[in-house]
This record gives sequence, structure tokens and C-alpha cells, in this order.
Amino acid sequence: MEAVPAIFAGVVFSLFGAGLLVWTATRVRQRRPVAQGMSPVASATVASLAAVATLTLGAWCLTRL
Repeated sequence: MEAVPAIFAGVVFSLFGAGLLVWTATRVRQRRPVAQGMSPVASATVASLAAVATLTLGAWCLTRL
């Protein structure tokens, strides 16, 4: 029964990370701000690192089955 929460968490983290990564890349490609009030480079870097960390966490959850 512990596999179901791990699958759910892994899928949720992976979808969120992929969505954040796609959104960040789209905003950077359009030269629009990723976060208002921050440097464009800093906000894109922080968002990209958060997306990669979330994807990594999702993959880790899915490997714990």
C-alpha cells in the first residue's frame, strides 16, 4: 500500500517540475520576466533550479517503489 502514495507524489512532483521548466523556458525565450521585481537572470536561474530540483525529487519518489 505504500507504493500508491509514492507513485502519486512522484507523478505530481514530475508534472510540476516539467511544467515549471517549460513555463520558464517560454518566458525566457519571449524575453518576458519570470518573476516581477527581480533580475531577469536571477529569476530564471532560481526558477530553473527549482524545476530541476522538483524533477529530481519526483524521480527519486518513483525509484522508491
